Amino acid sequence: MNDALSQIGNTIISEFSDLNDLSEMTIVVVRLLVAAVLGGLLGLEREQQGKSAGIRTHMLVSMGAALFILIPQQAGITDAEMSRVIQGVIAGIGFLCAGTIINGNNGQKATGLTTAAGIWFTAAIGIAVGLGQEQTAILCTALAWIVLFVVPIFSRSIDLKKTRSLSSREEHTNTDD
Repeated sequence: MNDALSQIGNTIISEFSDLNDLSEMTIVVVRLLVAAVLGGLLGLEREQQGKSAGIRTHMLVSMGAALFILIPQQAGITDAEMSRVIQGVIAGIGFLCAGTIINGNNGQKATGLTTAAGIWFTAAIGIAVGLGQEQTAILCTALAWIVLFVVPIFSRSIDLKKTRSLSSREEHTNTDD
């Protein structure tokens, strides 16, 4: 009986020993935390815009993508096999992104494109973090922040100028009648 319990205990211990040492555990924790923070930063803008895919969604997408990379790395797969893993992550995220895009009446106006692109980009950042490319992921997050926070300022300015130009043309057209 003691032998059976000992064997069960050893099996359970070996089942939970995928992190062999403290340095490996540190790598996993740091990469998942970095993925969560970077994903959260990208989700912040979507949350502020009142979109359904906000901070938590982006954090989970980024951590999930990083985890899908970390697990095969721990198993020691080849670069060719890792390429297939990355392809699978990208395809899976594509389905998630497609679900965020909604076509309006008669397919004339699609909404959710920026959210879908943000989720897709967040997955790419998670993949970069999972591969140990944290600096690249941080740089890409900063560039995405510029796109999400700075570009709309210029975009609104351009839209305002267009609106003013159109309204002044309409005034000239109406006075000519």
